[in-house]
Amino acid sequence: MAKTATTAKPRKTASRPDKDDEPGGVASVNRALSILMAFEQGVEGMTLTDLMNATGLYHSTILRICESLEHSGFIKRLEDGRYMLGPMPFYLGMLYQESFRLWDHAAPVLRGLVRQTKETAAIYIREGEDRICLHRMSQPRGVLMHVREGDRVDLYKGAAGKVLLAFDTKVGPAKGAAYDRVRKAGYAVSLAERESESAAIACPVFSSRQRLVCAISLGMPLFRFTESVFEQNLPLVMQAAAQLTRDLGGDTAMYEAPHVRLEGLKLPR
Repeated sequence: MAKTATTAKPRKTASRPDKDDEPGGVASVNRALSILMAFEQGVEGMTLTDLMNATGLYHSTILRICESLEHSGFIKRLEDGRYMLGPMPFYLGMLYQESFRLWDHAAPVLRGLVRQTKETAAIYIREGEDRICLHRMSQPRGVLMHVREGDRVDLYKGAAGKVLLAFDTKVGPAKGAAYDRVRKAGYAVSLAERESESAAIACPVFSSRQRLVCAISLGMPLFRFTESVFEQNLPLVMQAAAQLTRDLGGDTAMYEAPHVRLEGLKLPR
């Protein structure tokens, strides 16, 4: 007589986290992001060896991830074997810019500031512990400030960073005498902080209910930043910040002349 077949009961196993998980998120995603971020130092293209040195990942791992990134348009492979960024990061960057809806208002303000000063004007926003150059304009000139849209730089260095920290309405204004001076003056100045040969003036820009939106900055080489240049350009930066604040629904009283001298500021004549 044939035996009746019995169905074996499934064995219970203890649940465990996915082996691809790690404290900072999903490991494979973090590796892919580290490859994309490596192109910040190699915008003209990177070889596999370059990517290995920049990320610390194995050759085989980079190849697998690059295949996925290439398929999605994040990178592209050149005929000589180098990799370059593809169109997708630019597309996402455009979406990021559009989400703030600043460009329509910021463009004429930056254009006017550049026309008046012949220097580099930029809009910075805070992103965690960094600041990002969201928009930037300049005029052809022998020596200019080198900053690109999308650049992520140190929040704690530079005039724009001081402004974002001093007037932050989301995280909360930074504490300390240096930030108190910035709040009292309504602007910040930096001399050879982020770069050894650069200087800048920056002012906050507010929307309705005086919520901080961004900082507008005028940057120039340090050798051009004299007392007379400061006195000439500060009112122009304040006016630009006032115009953009007005367009965004903020109160512009703080930008009205006479402007308070930033305590402790000393410039060559």
